[in-house]
Amino acid sequence: MKKLRPISEEDLSLSFVAQIFLLTMKALILVGGFGTRLRPLTLSFPKPLVDFANKPMILHQIEALKAIGVTEVVLAINYQPEVMLNFLKDFETKLGIKITCSQETEPLGTAGPLALARDKLDDGSGEPFFVLNSDVISEYPLKEMIAFHKSHGGEASIMVTKVDEPSKYGVVVMEESTGRVERFVEKPKIFVGNKINAGIYLLNPSILNRIEPKPTSIEKEIFPKIASSNLLFAMVLPGFWMDIGQPKDYITGLKLYLDSLRKKSSPKLANGPHIIGNVLVHESAKIGEGCLIGPDVAIGPGCVVESGVRLSRCTVMRGVRVKMHACISSSIIGWHSTVGMWARVENMTILGEDVHVCDEVYSNGGVVLPHKEIKASILKPEIVM
Repeated sequence: MKKLRPISEEDLSLSFVAQIFLLTMKALILVGGFGTRLRPLTLSFPKPLVDFANKPMILHQIEALKAIGVTEVVLAINYQPEVMLNFLKDFETKLGIKITCSQETEPLGTAGPLALARDKLDDGSGEPFFVLNSDVISEYPLKEMIAFHKSHGGEASIMVTKVDEPSKYGVVVMEESTGRVERFVEKPKIFVGNKINAGIYLLNPSILNRIEPKPTSIEKEIFPKIASSNLLFAMVLPGFWMDIGQPKDYITGLKLYLDSLRKKSSPKLANGPHIIGNVLVHESAKIGEGCLIGPDVAIGPGCVVESGVRLSRCTVMRGVRVKMHACISSSIIGWHSTVGMWARVENMTILGEDVHVCDEVYSNGGVVLPHKEIKASILKPEIVM
């Protein structure tokens, strides 16, 4: 039988440090402003509260932070903070995590909000804090990021993700063996690398001394300075990543998210003879006979999908009714809307809250503001006010 080594004072002290680290860990989520890219959905709710895969976008992040021991999340926000906090109160209790707001009186970019929230983020422990962009969806390998950050001893860690066309983005040029960031190149015309900023950071409180509470870009002004001091390191994000802040990317992000659930053999995915590929159906939704659902579909709470309906690559949000033989593809159907019998909705149609598409109407890329009735077909992409 293997003899157990007695616990030393060093072990105890390491365990104590680990506990303190977890007890004091904080995060800031950059919520930002009006969510114009995701209108008309953001005319009803602030962008972080828009449903993604049957729960508010921001809840995916808060749950991931809670899972690795974060005890307080600060929302950096300049638009409707009371709506956000009122909504998240229930989740604060359920998850056992403190959620507070740091409100900007003017837009402060991606770095200014950190300086504004300094008193909330720096508790004197010296432990790092997370910063996340609210419209990024991924597998959130935050535990691995903590280990990476502790290992390199720098001031800041950023998550990067590989892309096929780096010329569209700001590229992070880094030393492959260590992850040390050398420089940033904005939309390079010649190939310098294929890794871009993924919008997930782990920062030492000392970074707050570099930032003033004024409009400042962390990517363009703060990170290059840290990189020039050889104190910025990048970790390559495993798994999927997507900025879901606009409809086309939202739909792509849903596919990637559902693919990730499939790889994990998640019991959340629906199955049955009427299901094709990866589909998420809320337990309170009702599906009629003879439907064909999937691939890449999310059906929210309280939805009613009547018989003979065809759904693919789409999100149907809470309280939606899809009537008999309707067909929806590559579209987002906002809360409490109705799609009529034999109606056809496709090509990135976005229905705001409480929109009613009449029977046999066709929508080809219509973007419809809330509380509208659509009686005539929308034959080419246009905004319906």
